[in-house]
Amino acid sequence: MFDEEDLAEIRETREEWEEETLDPVLEAHGERKDRFATVSNHEVDRVYTPEDVAELDYDEDLGMPGEPPYTRGVYPTMYRGRTWTMRQFAGFGTAEETNERFHYLTEQGQTGLSTAFDMPSLMGLDSDHPMSEGEIGKEGVAVDTLRDMEVLFDGIDIGEVSTSFTINPSAAVIYAMYVALADQQGVPREQIRGTLQNDMLKEFIAQKEWVIPPEPSLDVVTDTIEFAVEQTPKFYPVSVSGYHIREAGSTAAQEAAFTLADGFAYVEDCMDRGLDVEEFAPLLSFFFNSHNSIFEEVAKFRASRRVWSRLMADWYGAESDAARRLKFHTQTAGQSLTAQQPLNNVVRTTIQALAGVLGGTQSLHTNSYDEALALPSEDAVRVALRTQQIIAEESGAADIVDPLAGSFAVETLTDEMEAEIVEYIEEIREMGEGSVRDGVLEGIDQGYFHREIQEASYEYQQRVDRGEEVVVGVNEYRTEGEPDTEILKVDDEVSEKQLDRLERVKAERDDDAVEETLDALSDAIESDENVMPYVIDAVKTYATMGEIMSVFETHHGQYSERIGLA
Repeated sequence: MFDEEDLAEIRETREEWEEETLDPVLEAHGERKDRFATVSNHEVDRVYTPEDVAELDYDEDLGMPGEPPYTRGVYPTMYRGRTWTMRQFAGFGTAEETNERFHYLTEQGQTGLSTAFDMPSLMGLDSDHPMSEGEIGKEGVAVDTLRDMEVLFDGIDIGEVSTSFTINPSAAVIYAMYVALADQQGVPREQIRGTLQNDMLKEFIAQKEWVIPPEPSLDVVTDTIEFAVEQTPKFYPVSVSGYHIREAGSTAAQEAAFTLADGFAYVEDCMDRGLDVEEFAPLLSFFFNSHNSIFEEVAKFRASRRVWSRLMADWYGAESDAARRLKFHTQTAGQSLTAQQPLNNVVRTTIQALAGVLGGTQSLHTNSYDEALALPSEDAVRVALRTQQIIAEESGAADIVDPLAGSFAVETLTDEMEAEIVEYIEEIREMGEGSVRDGVLEGIDQGYFHREIQEASYEYQQRVDRGEEVVVGVNEYRTEGEPDTEILKVDDEVSEKQLDRLERVKAERDDDAVEETLDALSDAIESDENVMPYVIDAVKTYATMGEIMSVFETHHGQYSERIGLA
């Protein structure tokens, strides 16, 4: 972007500045610390100049918004056309309580629903399972049967709203319930919109919630993608999720690299199934974390779009814009929230949300300031939502497409981030002898991802303990006493109400019809058919989450992580 003569002049100017202006100040006052680095421990320079981006090719590396390689955004107008979807996480207690929160959030201006499930539902267990005791409705809503889903969306036209479901091992069952609910409401399947997290590879890498082993889990994910292409083309059947990888302690580059690798693994599995990349790739969505180092996060988002676009074309022959665009949801960093001085979390969340917007996210969840203490209260949720609305309506950040483009610092960080991401992906591909999918599965089996994340997490905590990484209110600027914050408490009666409803459903349903649909599902698994039509049939008979997941366990067994991987 600059010729050699220009660069020579800039180099001379910098040298003069260092000698005449900078050095005297450093000798007299020094700087705050010896080394400046991001949360991921990526060292940043004092100042960046055109020298740092001398190799940047505008057309190849940046381009225009809405055009490959999508560094500057996946749409030409971005938020000037419409703002990102504001999607606050909601889910606790019974379906009735979460339904009330859904209505409250939409009344406050939220533009998309996002559903959190309790631990038994996440693990495919019914509320009356012995392991569910004490967990029912505690960290999300309890869903055992289609009856719970009916209550959850009572008074909500699912043909008019976009809904996200944060669930993985039992995602196919929740997806089936939503499709069955659409059939009940008379909403054509091709009209329902939303996102199913359904990213089992990241579960084995980071979040550690699973039922059956990795390979059959991957098969079920591919079944949902295949079904969505044919039946629910506006519904994203998988959200490839780096969020939990980052929450486990990874660096920003590891988060992006491992997430994109998982995405490529799904692409390869779908192509091996015979699916057309131009048809299924547009239904793959992504989910990233946004942490405190604002410029590193912006660089991560921009670099991820570029890597996905290039490798989808180069490795998998994707040609259309829809198949090469990386569209993603962002959530602010839960790991960064502190129980100490919880109102400080409002500031952290604002910075992280701004990074997501400046980085071009398609939807955004802002964490509530009290989430280090408990499930968010209504007041805290409202502040979190208002944070997004203020960024959208008052800050001006939504008025310019990719406003940080051309920044010497941001473009340099984007290039460095891209190089590190690609290096990781190539390493994973090499583990799979040319297949990213096989490399991911091998990496899971050998504990590669676990070791990489564990090491990064340990190094970060060491920096915090040494005071090199300042966490305001925790290792610096502390105050005495416990925080005086009202928190949401889930009533113990929730368990009784949920168990009562489950008992009534079981008493009222046709047990012969349930058994017939479960047998059909078993036969479908045995014959390698797509399981989704059979799971939908089962939920329509009010078969329970646990009954359906037990069929998968019977065929594939349970999965246990290998011991001694670290």
